[in-house]
Amino acid sequence: MIEKIFKLQENNTTINTEIRSGLTTFLAMVYIVPVNASIMSLTGMPFDALITATACVTIIATLLNAFWSNTPIAMSVGMGLNAYFTFGLVKGMQIPWQSALGIVMISGLIFLVLSFTKFRVWVLESVDLNIRRAISAGIGLFIAFIGMHGMGFIVANKSTLVSMGDMSDPKVLLGIFGFLTASFFYMRKIKGAFLYSIVLTTTIAWILGIAKLPEHIFSTPASLAPIVFKFDIESVLKLSFLPVIITFLITDMFDTIGTLAGVGLRANLFKKDSKKLQKTLEADALATVIGASLGTSTTTSFIESAAGVEEGGRTGLSSFVTAILFITTLFFLPFFKSIPPSAIYAILVMVGVLMFSELKNIDFKDPVILISSFLTIFLMPLTYSITMGLSAGFFTYFVLALIQQDKEKINIGSSILALIGLISFWIS
Repeated sequence: MIEKIFKLQENNTTINTEIRSGLTTFLAMVYIVPVNASIMSLTGMPFDALITATACVTIIATLLNAFWSNTPIAMSVGMGLNAYFTFGLVKGMQIPWQSALGIVMISGLIFLVLSFTKFRVWVLESVDLNIRRAISAGIGLFIAFIGMHGMGFIVANKSTLVSMGDMSDPKVLLGIFGFLTASFFYMRKIKGAFLYSIVLTTTIAWILGIAKLPEHIFSTPASLAPIVFKFDIESVLKLSFLPVIITFLITDMFDTIGTLAGVGLRANLFKKDSKKLQKTLEADALATVIGASLGTSTTTSFIESAAGVEEGGRTGLSSFVTAILFITTLFFLPFFKSIPPSAIYAILVMVGVLMFSELKNIDFKDPVILISSFLTIFLMPLTYSITMGLSAGFFTYFVLALIQQDKEKINIGSSILALIGLISFWIS
C-alpha cells in the first residue's frame, strides 16, 4: 500500500530510509514552533494559540505536499517574513495583526492563482539571480538585527542610534550562550542543532533562575479560536498596501524556488520530473492560504528539508513522517512557554547568519549589481522594512542598467518592478 502511494521502488528508496529522513527533517526544523510563536506573539496575538497554529499549519502543509507532489519537502511558517509581519507591519506600520493577516491572505491567494500559470518563470527571468541572492542576504541581516536587539546585545542609543547592550545582564549573556551553542552544533553538523541549542539554553536558564521551570511539560493543545479566520482583507484593500502585498508575494516566491532548487539539486528531485516541481510549488502556495486562515504568517518550503534529503529521502513518505511527528509538538505548550526569549532570539540570529551567507555568491564586479545589492541588503535592517530594501534594489537596478545601457538587464519585468519600487517610496 505505502509502496504504491509513494512509489518507493520507482524512486530507489525504502520505507526505513524514508522514515529516517522524515525524523531527520523533523529534528532540523522543530524549532520553528516556539520561535514563530514567540515572534508573532509580540503583535498581541496569544502565544498559546500561535503554538497550535504553527504546529497545525506545518502538519497540514507538509501532509498536503506529501500526497500532492510526493516530494520530501516539509513546509512551515517562513522565517524572515514572520519577523517582517511582526516588526515591519504590526509594530512598524502600526496596523492591527488582523490586517497583517489580511495582507498574507491576499498575497497567498494571488500566489495560488499564479502557481497555475507561467508567472513564476517570468519573474525568475525578469529578476537578476544576484538580486535574488541579495534579497535573501538582506532578510538574513534584518532578522539577525532583530535577534540581537531582542537579546539585548544591541540597544537603542540617542547619540549613535544603536550601541552595545549591558554585557553584565544575565539575559544578554544567556543569548550569547545560546548563539554560540547553536553555532557549535551547526558547525559539528549535528542534526537538530537549533532544537538542541534551545533545550540546552533553556535548561541553563532554569538552573540559574533566569527562566521559570514549568510545572508540567505536557498539556492538551491550546484553542485556535482567538486567531483562526481572523484575517481582515477589507482594511488592506488600499493602494498604500500594494508594495507590502507584492513584497510578501515576491519574497515567498523567491524563498520557495530557492529552497526547492537547492534541495532538488542535491538529489535530482526535479531534473527528470518537472511535474513534481510544479506540484510542490502549488502545494506551497495553498499552504500560505491555509496558514493565513489559521492565523500565521506566510508558509513556505523549508530548507531544513535538505537534512532529510541527505539521509536518503526521495518521496512524500519522508514528508508524511515529518508531519506526523509534528503532532507531538501540540502537547508541549508548558515547555514552550518556559523557553526564555534570549534562547529564541539567539536562533533568530543564527538563521540570519545562514541566510546572509548568500552574499558570497553575488557578482560584485558588476557595478549595477554592486550598488543595487548594497541598497537591497542594508536598507532592510536600517529602515526596518523588507519592502524598502526590495524597492530600492529594483529601482536602482533598473535606473543603473539604463545608464549602463545594458539591454540584457532591461525588460518588461524589471521595468514593472522598478515602477512598483518607485510607487512604494512615493506612498511610504
